[in-house]
Amino acid sequence: MATQAPSSFYEQLPLPTLDRPFGIHLWPLLDKVWTPIVGYPVSEFRFVPGVTPMSTIKQAGIFVIIYYTIIFGGREWMRNREPYKLKGLFLAHNLFLTLISAGLLALYIEELLPTVVRGGIFHAICDAEGGWTQPLVVLYYMTYLTKYLELLDTVFLFLKKKPLTFLHCYHHGATALLCYTQLIGSTAVSWVPITLNLGVHVVMYWYYFQSARGVRIWWKEWVTRFQIIQFIIDLGFVYFASYTYFTSTYFPWMPNAGKCAGEEFAAFAGIGILSSYLVLFISFYLATYKKGGKSQTRKSLRRMSQAPLPDPHNVASAVAAHSNGNAKASGVKANGSAPRSRKAYPSSRAVVNPGHTAVLNGCCLPSLAKFDVRRPDVEVIK
Repeated sequence: MATQAPSSFYEQLPLPTLDRPFGIHLWPLLDKVWTPIVGYPVSEFRFVPGVTPMSTIKQAGIFVIIYYTIIFGGREWMRNREPYKLKGLFLAHNLFLTLISAGLLALYIEELLPTVVRGGIFHAICDAEGGWTQPLVVLYYMTYLTKYLELLDTVFLFLKKKPLTFLHCYHHGATALLCYTQLIGSTAVSWVPITLNLGVHVVMYWYYFQSARGVRIWWKEWVTRFQIIQFIIDLGFVYFASYTYFTSTYFPWMPNAGKCAGEEFAAFAGIGILSSYLVLFISFYLATYKKGGKSQTRKSLRRMSQAPLPDPHNVASAVAAHSNGNAKASGVKANGSAPRSRKAYPSSRAVVNPGHTAVLNGCCLPSLAKFDVRRPDVEVIK
């Protein structure tokens, strides 16, 4: 009797199926990590507002306030210090966030793919049995907690004495609150923005990791493009889910697809925050990669995205420099006298140099390269 030839390594690999798209069942692997840390199986987790850690608005709000206190206080603390290198920690931070984002994304795919294929997309985004199952709530909560870990991005910025921009600081703080509102609001469509965001974060944190290693990445611009595409898709789903919820609830005579699971405050929070992200990231993209544009809209968006966070030290130094400049221009001496042939520089005009702070009638303007405030009383030096 002929013996059967041993199967090759590739033949022994598990084949992907609808219920196991990666060939193996990932949920038991999560349980093996979860149970020793938490003390009970992952299948027993329940998100209970006021009981589950970080499940109240007070806890989330305090954490975000602490975040802003640390980054502004840290910027002041680092003012007269040399920047830290922190290469090893920065590499570890970005690699960990790359891996945790990829792992969570794989778990979402394993849970959602059968739901979407068998029940349809509307069932998955609007039915609690489709988009708000116990395994998905576990993943929503884990994703929510990672948003607080991502706040360390800004800590690295001020320790390395990098500029703190409004876009970065607003986005990090608002995202933690956004995830909180969707958890409290039991929003079934949550998985759409979350999975897209995780996909972007896999690419983004891998880019940061490679850049910190000194590897030149040619697709840097695509990171921002992916983020913008992500927000456009997010808003398409969120607007649809919100529309069909409100019309079916308050205006049933209008065309709608039926009820959609979630609370109203969560819908407003999602629409508001995601819409602001889209505007800010488009402005960042135009400012960074499309500097040749001349339209007024593009110029306005550039000024908005490039605006640094207020720095009181720059304000004070700008006022002092302006005062000294007026004194020199007018020829005022220490005793207060001035030659008659010299005229004082008009106080209603301001000279704006690239990279410096302008003073307009005693008020400081943000430091922007080629800043053009489009005011007749401001002279811009190109």
